Amino acid sequence: MDAPEGMARVVQPGEARSFWQPVPANGFVECLLDPSTVDSDTPFAMGRQTVAPGCHVREHTHDRHEEIIHFVSGTATVLLDGVEHPAVPGTTVFLGKGRRHAFLNRGPEPFTFVWFLMPSGLERFFEAIGRPRQEGEPPPEPFPRPADVAEIERRTVFGWADQSGKAPSG
Repeated sequence: MDAPEGMARVVQPGEARSFWQPVPANGFVECLLDPSTVDSDTPFAMGRQTVAPGCHVREHTHDRHEEIIHFVSGTATVLLDGVEHPAVPGTTVFLGKGRRHAFLNRGPEPFTFVWFLMPSGLERFFEAIGRPRQEGEPPPEPFPRPADVAEIERRTVFGWADQSGKAPSG
């Protein structure tokens, strides 16, 4: 007996839902695949994030999720459990549940990474804190995180997140 075929989907550049991100990351996120766009046996989310020069992804953990980060352009510093690691195009990071991590852009150019989270949920966080983005539009002026960002984090995918907005030091 043949197994039933699973779903297939091709996402072209500019087709994914995309959101401008608030300070301190600025930049934008594209939610490429998630339960709203694919039907998979194991719920997951996958996307791409670009972080502006001088900005960072706050230090945080995921208490119920595993994450893979793959850097595709620019240079960054990965802060993993307080230890700094360089990230260049081709660097890949696996983060098990509860691992404290941050991504710092200390350089003059944006950096971009692909993220994969199991189970899904990161896409809901980005949508809740961001502003809709259209391909090719100029970035908005930096804008603050929502006042209830800690609650948004709690109900989506975060176990803990630094609420200060300051760049962590390794």
